[in-house]
Amino acid sequence: MPASAQPGPLRLYDTTLRDGTQREGLSLSVEDKVKIARVLDRLGVHYIEGGWPGSNPKDAEFFRRMREAPPAWARVAAFGSTRRAGVRCEDDASIRALEEAATPVVTLVGKTSTLHVERVLEATREENLRMVAESVAWFKRLGREVIYDAEHFFDGWRLDPEYAFATLEAAAGAGADALVLCDTNGGELPDVVAQRVVELRGRLGTPLGIHPHNDAGLAVANALAAIGAGCEQVQGTINGYGERCGNLDLVPLVATLQLKLGHRLISGDALRRLSEVSHYVADVANQHPDPHAPYVGRSAFAHKGGIHVAAIAKVPESYQHVDPMLVGNSCRIVVSEVAGRRNVRLKAQELGLVAGDEEGAVLQRIKELEHRGFQFEAAEGSFEMLLRRNDPAYQAPFVVDEFTVIVEKRGGGDEIRAQATVKLRVGDEVVHTAAEGDGPVNALDRAVRKALLPHYPALARVYLVDYKVRIVDQHLGTAARPRVIIESARGAERWSTVGCSANIIEASWLALCDALELALLRAPADDGPARPPGHHRYPVASAGLPAS
Repeated sequence: MPASAQPGPLRLYDTTLRDGTQREGLSLSVEDKVKIARVLDRLGVHYIEGGWPGSNPKDAEFFRRMREAPPAWARVAAFGSTRRAGVRCEDDASIRALEEAATPVVTLVGKTSTLHVERVLEATREENLRMVAESVAWFKRLGREVIYDAEHFFDGWRLDPEYAFATLEAAAGAGADALVLCDTNGGELPDVVAQRVVELRGRLGTPLGIHPHNDAGLAVANALAAIGAGCEQVQGTINGYGERCGNLDLVPLVATLQLKLGHRLISGDALRRLSEVSHYVADVANQHPDPHAPYVGRSAFAHKGGIHVAAIAKVPESYQHVDPMLVGNSCRIVVSEVAGRRNVRLKAQELGLVAGDEEGAVLQRIKELEHRGFQFEAAEGSFEMLLRRNDPAYQAPFVVDEFTVIVEKRGGGDEIRAQATVKLRVGDEVVHTAAEGDGPVNALDRAVRKALLPHYPALARVYLVDYKVRIVDQHLGTAARPRVIIESARGAERWSTVGCSANIIEASWLALCDALELALLRAPADDGPARPPGHHRYPVASAGLPAS
């Protein structure tokens, strides 16, 4: 292929189910892999690499499931290595496992670097070339599409460029449908990647691909450089999952290619599902979504500084590089001590509330509380409660007059008991309850719910999802103030609340009260009224955020 020839259409090759599972702490069941494969197929990727059938029974089972119910759009690829040194293809167990996977695509990885050929494989250079050529030819005779992954290509080229090229020639000569240049150690630079692709396109007629790792933080940049130089296939994972620092993250790559460079890789509807896909894969993989991930993170379009917020209120693109809705995300206003009055106004509107003439007072209250250790950008539920309580007409659904928590260890046993008593008012009724729990916060939660459930049955559907403690002023040691963040849920709805105090029980209590009170105020219509008849207004300091 002459260097001036136009490359073919770009193809997305997803290896989340194989290379992605090499991430430390990530493991997928067969059912997990099937779920993710279905989502990738609907997204519109061209290839789904399902695993290495010769390495474990789980991957073999996945390929069986894919044969029974193949994807509607994507082609399924099985991954494996070239035959072993000194072993014929028909006698190699890994080759047989790839055959039995019966996938339309086989991806073979082979050695490009002389260091790996001679010191890792302990084979001769000539034998390695035969291993590459014979393995590719074997699967071409079986009618499979064969993608050849040139492992350690860039490092191998640096050691011996002619031998690295010879391995590609061996694969191409045997009929490989694509030659993929792997930056296996993840340390190459974009200009070098582009230069190698241009050189190879001038010497080879087989389409090229790129498989970058992210050890230098350059995987997306290297992929863009390779594509700009003529690569026709790009291999990566959703959310950049992979060994060490991860693989190329297909999410920002697809968004950048489509929104900034004019590539038509997936449909507009699929692009608008990009955030959803990213979060879904993270959820199935039991990984926390990165809130700061480009394009799809919860904070990707979050605005905190007062000047920024004032600008985007007038011209959204003034501080946003793309419209977040194009990738299924949204603009968020963060309220903190560096916020301005417009932050409060826009955040209130986002929550369906009106700050009105109290914007300044709310902002001042936020600054005072953050000075004392509170943090509202991670606790929008407490910010909402602050807004609601600042309304002169606000009436609390319940007010706590007092509580007691006892934690004790008796006798010579290991058991530690926690008991909480709570006295609160719901309307005109005074309720006094007690409950035991696994710890002081759990005991408090049970005692409050015990008092409130007869009046507010909807609370039975509210549960605690997460509980985090952060020390605000660490230099004070055991006298430091802990900040507690509680995340609560009701179905798919989530909200976070905050408390801060020198006493960790009080900090937890403040966050817990906000969480339960907000749940009642947000109660769906079919859960009944948020407040019982005969309720009264009470000072907000008795529950929720502390008084000024």
